[in-house]
Amino acid sequence: MISPVIFIFSLLLSSSQAAVQDFCVADFEFPESPAGYACKKPAAVTVNDFVFSGLGIPGNTSNLIKAGVITAFASDFPGVNGLGISMARADIAVGGVIPFHTHPGASEVLLVVEGTVFAGLVSSTNEVYTQTLQKGDIMVFPQGLLHFSLNAGNSTAVEFVSFSSATPGLQFVPFALFGNDLPTDIIAATTFLDEAEIMKLKAILGGTG
Repeated sequence: MISPVIFIFSLLLSSSQAAVQDFCVADFEFPESPAGYACKKPAAVTVNDFVFSGLGIPGNTSNLIKAGVITAFASDFPGVNGLGISMARADIAVGGVIPFHTHPGASEVLLVVEGTVFAGLVSSTNEVYTQTLQKGDIMVFPQGLLHFSLNAGNSTAVEFVSFSSATPGLQFVPFALFGNDLPTDIIAATTFLDEAEIMKLKAILGGTG
């Protein structure tokens, strides 16, 4: 006869095993939802879903901001889907900058691995926090707060950043204002900028209207 204690323990063990889902590798055959991507069937998952090699390649800095960003979000790296983590790499050439931006869905930790970076954030009470960072230094940016980083040295700077979400989101302030069809008069009214300056910035960033 099975001991009642052993019987109950075996029931609890089997129940806990049945309730555990080890992972939810993104299935790109279905659209992303606010909750993330749908899960691949376990039989379709391979080791390649858990490996991402893109961060070993420098980003392209031949652009307006002289910076290149490579992301390892759920949309790039299916294995992190649902895990609450992701990463990215930023290469910033001399004179380059990662402009003011936010991550609506995650906090960020920045690690400088090469060069010198001047970085900062602005709190919701408009307090400004800035620091010059050297190789090995890290800085944290709380979720949703505006922040930036720029190359403060005479050689290319490289940052590795981690996020507290597989889908942190990314919105650059300059492009949100001047890189779309938001009417110039609305921008002028809400930012107090001169319309001529707004049109100049739209011409640079690809905006219209």
